[in-house]
Amino acid sequence: MVSPEQVEAMIKAGLPDAEVQVQDLTGTRDHYQVVVVSSQFEGKRLIQQHQLVNGSVQAAMASGALHALTMKTYTPEEWAAQSA
Repeated sequence: MVSPEQVEAMIKAGLPDAEVQVQDLTGTRDHYQVVVVSSQFEGKRLIQQHQLVNGSVQAAMASGALHALTMKTYTPEEWAAQSA
């Protein structure tokens, strides 16, 4: 199991400029939903954005510490439009 802070740290290690929101979906600390905003998503398709995030948490997924990760990814411009 991993804490929300650990999930955030893993994602930020892979995407240093990312803004990350983490929510534990089940209370078991192994099923999370994340919202990730990063300029590194610009010009990338959704699948490519998700691959970047998945790459950041791959070790935790492989070890079984993290069982499921649901994500929403945005560029800073998309996030600003979403939040407006």
